[in-house]
Order: sequence, then C-alpha cells, then structure tokens
Amino acid sequence: MNYSKEFKEEALKLSDEIGVKKTAAQLGLKYYTLADWRSKRKEQLNAPGLTDAEQQRRIRELERENAELRRANDILKDALGFFAKDRKK
Repeated sequence: MNYSKEFKEEALKLSDEIGVKKTAAQLGLKYYTLADWRSKRKEQLNAPGLTDAEQQRRIRELERENAELRRANDILKDALGFFAKDRKK
C-alpha cells in the first residue's frame, strides 16, 4: 500500500512521541512498515550533503578512476588473448 509523504511524516512524528508499536497500532500500520520508515529517515539524516563543487570534484575523481580501470581491463584482455594463443600451439 502506498502512503502519502505527509502521512508518513505525521506517523514518524507520532512514533517519536509515543513509540513505534503504539503508533503502528493506532494508525493500523504494520510495525515493520513504520520501523522501516524510521530507518530510512535516519539514513537520510546521516547522509552527508555535498556542495555542487564537491559533487563535480567527486565526479572527476570517479571518471579518472573509471578510465584507469578501463585501461587495466584492456591490458588484461590483451594478456589473456596472448596466453590463449600460446596455449593452442
């Protein structure tokens, strides 16, 4: 079942006040549904926010790393081909 963002926020506020078990019972939710919402909220609150400049720097780092890994992969493919030809002889 899909719940609106507003409903989830209110349910989370209520669960902060009276607890997950009571809130789930009062709202007719399964305990684990509400517990999952709380867990996701905690993850979002703990996730570090990056500025645009930090995001761009991170993207550049990942692009460089990706290029390096592609080169290494190409070298390994060439070596595999070389050794595979050698085994056929």
